[in-house]
Amino acid sequence: MSLASRPTPGVDPVLLARIRRGRRSEFLFAAIGLLVLLIGIGTLFTLLVQLLLTGLPHIDLDFLTSYPSRRASQAGILSAWVGTCLVMLVTAAIAVPLGIAAGVYLEEYASDNLFTQIVEINISNLAGVPSIIYGLLALGLFVYAFGFGETILTAGLVLGLLIMPVVIVATREAIRSIPREVREGAYALGADKWQVTRMFILPAAKPGILTGVIVGMARAIGETAPLVTIGALTFIAFLPPPPFRAEFPWLSFDWLWSPFTVLPIQVFNWVSRPQTEFHELAAAAAVVLLALTLLMNAFAIWIRYRARRHLG
Repeated sequence: MSLASRPTPGVDPVLLARIRRGRRSEFLFAAIGLLVLLIGIGTLFTLLVQLLLTGLPHIDLDFLTSYPSRRASQAGILSAWVGTCLVMLVTAAIAVPLGIAAGVYLEEYASDNLFTQIVEINISNLAGVPSIIYGLLALGLFVYAFGFGETILTAGLVLGLLIMPVVIVATREAIRSIPREVREGAYALGADKWQVTRMFILPAAKPGILTGVIVGMARAIGETAPLVTIGALTFIAFLPPPPFRAEFPWLSFDWLWSPFTVLPIQVFNWVSRPQTEFHELAAAAAVVLLALTLLMNAFAIWIRYRARRHLG
């Protein structure tokens, strides 16, 4: 018998065999997990490279500053990317403050009773509701009941409602991660509940809250189903009224009531056409949409990084 096969003195051979089988199973599981990860990343990288190779040659100043056209050589995405930016502005203005306020109230001020528990369960469930349901809700409530019409305001409202549960849940989890000693130390210094929340809890929870905002906005910018449901246009050759004007009060909100289109709908419109040229333009529009998403996320990550450095 060789030395490698001899049982170790003082060790149960059955236990030793179980340990070896466990190590083999652990190695096999890690290898399978790594293989699945490489397949997923490789597939995503391949699709991204193909998208870039197809779309980048079509992205130039004319493409970004031209309106959609029935001729592929003259088509652009000016109205689509402007509409996307305006809709995201309304979405953020609605979802972020309301979502953070609701999360702070539920975590810091709300009593633990049956009503609060029902609200918490509904918020968790709403985070997984299909987006088309929000579109049907907006169609019946905002478009028909309130008379907002197929406007940028309606689109911002429906996308704000769509991502608000994500912001609320992220806010609550970020607040829960704050050590109890922070609250106790603030109360010991004589601060009241609002001062503790405003001066200690929210600054410490800001990185986690911004993470939820990033996830929510990244989901909203790519949504198509709820916007199609409320009547977003697939072909639009004009821009909304500008938000600024020369006379006092220098701000105009007429753009909120303007028809709109967004980049995902423009991509869908071009992909549905049989011409190869429009498919290439769809790839270019998808690259611009990806760039807008990355820029938006990068800005939020930069704010989160600064918040963490400030806390450190």
